[in-house]
Amino acid sequence: MAFRPNYQQQRGDRSRAKEQKKQEKLRKREEDAAKRRAERGEGDPPTEDSPLDASETRPE
Repeated sequence: MAFRPNYQQQRGDRSRAKEQKKQEKLRKREEDAAKRRAERGEGDPPTEDSPLDASETRPE
């Protein structure tokens, strides 16, 4: 006799697979972007801790 379908479990499996695929795609895009930045010789973008230029202002 076959098992009864468990729709909640199947939906959860699909959701997990979809989220994992999205995370892999995002990671790949970030790696590719970092590689392009390295080839151009650019450094990392400024962080919140770095001092601001005179032209930049902090949002309040």
